[in-house]
Amino acid sequence: MSGLLALLDDVAGIAKVAAASVDDVVAAAGKAGAKTAGVIIDDAAVTPKYVQGFAPARELPIIWRIARGSVFNKVVLLLPVALLLANFAPWMITPLLMLGGSYLCFEGAEKIFHVLFPHGSHVIKEDMAIREPGQLEEQKVKGAIKTDFILSAEIMTIALAAVEAPNLWMQAATLAVVGVGVTVAVYGSVALIVKMDDIGLYMAQNAFTPIGRGFGRGLVKAMPMVMKVLSVVGTAAMLWVGGSILIHGMEELGFGWLGHHIHDWAYALGHTVSEQWTGAVEWISKAAMDGIFGLAYGLVLIPIATKIIAPLMEMFSGADKQH
Repeated sequence: MSGLLALLDDVAGIAKVAAASVDDVVAAAGKAGAKTAGVIIDDAAVTPKYVQGFAPARELPIIWRIARGSVFNKVVLLLPVALLLANFAPWMITPLLMLGGSYLCFEGAEKIFHVLFPHGSHVIKEDMAIREPGQLEEQKVKGAIKTDFILSAEIMTIALAAVEAPNLWMQAATLAVVGVGVTVAVYGSVALIVKMDDIGLYMAQNAFTPIGRGFGRGLVKAMPMVMKVLSVVGTAAMLWVGGSILIHGMEELGFGWLGHHIHDWAYALGHTVSEQWTGAVEWISKAAMDGIFGLAYGLVLIPIATKIIAPLMEMFSGADKQH
């Protein structure tokens, strides 16, 4: 009997340790996931465009396929690489973060550039040339998963830099929770967004009360504006996150003058208002300055990326030989 009690006591102790480990993983994942908020917003803003033009019945299956690809990107492809970097080449994390920040700045600046100077897109022309819906869907899903890979790499790298785990297994578990949790949050939100107009249409036609039918009609009318707002928020988030990553990276590499100036300017602006608003004004000011830097840097990258990097990538990939 005493042996059984001792065994149960050991089992209870192991269960407590396991529960504490789970709590630690969840807490670490929450902290690391919060650091990726800007990229998550952009991911959620970018993805709905991949289902535009398809029949409503195909929207959720397409999102599900992209979500599965996103989990594969994060957990199968990127997580092992992230762990190898953290344990064998931690000095590479900051340069990789800065490379990802450069991509975010470029993407955000390019979106703004296209709004200010609209022009035709070869991607749209290629889509119009594809008449078979199944072929177009396959192309869209593959393109979305490729784009997701870049954003997922940035999410996992940011999370890795924020994780404070005592061992490799805790680090791996935390990154896995972040990867799956972010994917569920992003693509669950996307699914809700793209079906919101269908929900509104159903309510407008089938709600039992005039208020319900009116709400449905309002939902249908509001969705185009919601999509525009989401796109603006996503672009701003890209520039803010990209700019802040680059500024922090420069500080890590010993070039902290810009970061120090932005901190001092934000601090000064925060203390021009009453004490209860100081923190909010400081944060908004710093985020705005990070975003302005990200926009300026991204605009510089546009000609470099489009005139030099893209032609070189096409040349080495053999894409130019196919045309």
